[in-house]
Amino acid sequence: MPKALFLAEIKDTHFMARIIGIANQKGGVGKTTSAINIAASLAVLEYKTLLIDADPQANSTTGVGFDLHNITTSLYDGMINHTPLMDIVLKTEIPHLDLIPSHIDLVGAEIELVNLPNRENVLKELLTPIQDQYDFIIIDCLPSLGLITVNSLVAADSVIVPVQCEFFALEGLGKLLNTVKIVQSRLNPNLQIEGILMTMYDGRLRLSNQVVSEVRKHFDDMVFSTIIHRNTRLSEAPSVGKPVILYDADSKGTVNYLNLAKEILQKNGMTKMTNAERIID
Repeated sequence: MPKALFLAEIKDTHFMARIIGIANQKGGVGKTTSAINIAASLAVLEYKTLLIDADPQANSTTGVGFDLHNITTSLYDGMINHTPLMDIVLKTEIPHLDLIPSHIDLVGAEIELVNLPNRENVLKELLTPIQDQYDFIIIDCLPSLGLITVNSLVAADSVIVPVQCEFFALEGLGKLLNTVKIVQSRLNPNLQIEGILMTMYDGRLRLSNQVVSEVRKHFDDMVFSTIIHRNTRLSEAPSVGKPVILYDADSKGTVNYLNLAKEILQKNGMTKMTNAERIID
């Protein structure tokens, strides 16, 4: 079936974007790298994608090529000043990929939101008017379990949890999953775990293999088949403000994230992928 017809069929049944939060309160696990490259890969596969940078460090913003000095409005203005998100959206150099940038001001938003009525639903309400304009909305969550992250989880349909293939991989994972359960029970009963994503995998290290085995033993089919390998090009790409697919289209990092994007599409009944595409050793 031609791609255009295939997408038309999808749009007939999927009027609203699938909103996916990328969250782990533990730093250094590849959260922002994953947010940027999942969004870029979905866009390259011709799904209209919005990347929301909900982290005041604004690494997703710089990672897709924007200079923070040139950012005049950001997610902060949407959440605190009620600026419509369509007035904040920036076009990236990848067709089909838009960005809601972040700003250091977002640090103060946690405090400013505290006294607002319905404070956990601010981001969800902001997203409602634009949700039918995208196939996917990817939120790069703050690496903490505060009010901005809660807003992201309330707005999301599902959450991807990146977990580094290292000794303390499971540390904090239980706490995050507990937060997800609390959000499910009190604020967003439809929130699902899209998947646990193993990152920074080094096949030469016995430890990496042990961690993957341990996480799969505990969480079984909640763990993505695709594993993100340690890759020099992947770690270099943000320094030049590009997703890895633009920086080096042939790198292992590019292949990993394209496979992950296909796996996400398959989980949502939007495409088929062969077993050979699922995992690159």
